[in-house]
Amino acid sequence: MTDLHDTLLTLDSHIDIPWPDRQDAWAEETSRQVNVPKTRKGGLRAVCLAAYIPQGPRDDDGHAEGWFRVQAMLNVISGLEGGQGVRVCRTAADVRAAYEADDLAVIPAIENGHALGGQPERITELARKYGVRYMTLTHNGHNALADAAIPRKDLEDSETLHEGLSDLGREAIAKMNRSGVLVDVSHAAKSTMMQATEVSTTPVFASHSCARALCDHPRNLDDEQLDRLKETGGLIQVTAMGSFLKKGGGGTVEDLVRHVSYIADRIGVEHVGISSDFDGGGGIPGWKDATETANVTRALQAAGFSDKDIAAIWGGNMLRLLETAEKAATQA
Repeated sequence: MTDLHDTLLTLDSHIDIPWPDRQDAWAEETSRQVNVPKTRKGGLRAVCLAAYIPQGPRDDDGHAEGWFRVQAMLNVISGLEGGQGVRVCRTAADVRAAYEADDLAVIPAIENGHALGGQPERITELARKYGVRYMTLTHNGHNALADAAIPRKDLEDSETLHEGLSDLGREAIAKMNRSGVLVDVSHAAKSTMMQATEVSTTPVFASHSCARALCDHPRNLDDEQLDRLKETGGLIQVTAMGSFLKKGGGGTVEDLVRHVSYIADRIGVEHVGISSDFDGGGGIPGWKDATETANVTRALQAAGFSDKDIAAIWGGNMLRLLETAEKAATQA
C-alpha cells in the first residue's frame, strides 16, 4: 500500500539559507536543517528559499548593505539550478514539472523589504533576474516600506513609524503585483497587514505565522486578520516555531496541526498551509529538520484531515496562490 506522504507535492513555504554560504547544499553531513539529501530522506518536494536581510539603519549605508546582500544571497539560490535533482522554479507549472521529474523544486523568495534599499522599482529587477516569487514587507523592526509587528529598540523604533504602509510601501506592492511577486505579511504589523489587503490587487499571504487565538504572540495573526485573508482569497502558512505555537515555547508537531485545524475550521482549509522556518529558528519535536517531514503528514491524518485536504494544505493552496499572482501579472 502506498504511503500518502510519498504521493504528495509537499511544499514548505519558508526556509532560510545559511549565510555566509557554507557550500553544503549537497553535503551528507551538515548541521543545516534543510539541504538536498535531507529533503530526499524526508519526502519534501518543494521549498521556498528565502534571502533573509537583517533590518539595519534606514539610511543610505543601511540601504546599500541590504541591496548588496540580497543580490549575493539570490545568486547562491540561483546557483542551485543545474545541480543533480534540483530545479529553480519561476512558476507553479515549473514546480509541478519538477515534482513529476522527481526533482526538488526551489522557489526564490526575499525576507524583508529592506532588501530594496528604499527603491521599490528594484523588485521588478529581482523578479526578472532571479525569479523571486514573494517578499515579506518587513522583518523585525520598521523599514522604509512599512511598520513591523515587532519594533526594534536598538534601532530606536517607536511603536509605529508609518501607521502601517508608507507611500514607498504602497508603491512596492503595486510593483510586486505587476511582477507576479506575492506580498508576504509575516513580520508585518497588523496595520500594515490590513492595509496591504486593501492595496494589493492579488491576495496577500503570511509565509510563516500562526494563529494568535491559540498563542498570543505579536508575530501571529488574530481572528480579524484571518477573516480578512478569507475575504480576500489569501493564505496563512502555519510555521514550526515553538514560541509561535505555544505560549512560552515548546510547541510540537501536534501543536502545529492544532493551529492548522483552528484556521481551517475558521476560514476554510483552502486558506491554510505549512512552513518550517528551518535554518531561521524553526524546528519542533517531531519536525526538527527536513528528514522528519513525513511526521507532519501523519499528524494531519491523525487529526482527521482527508487526503484531498492534506494535499491542499501541503502545497495545493500555495501553488494556487502563485498561479493567481502569475495571471494577474500578465494582465497588468
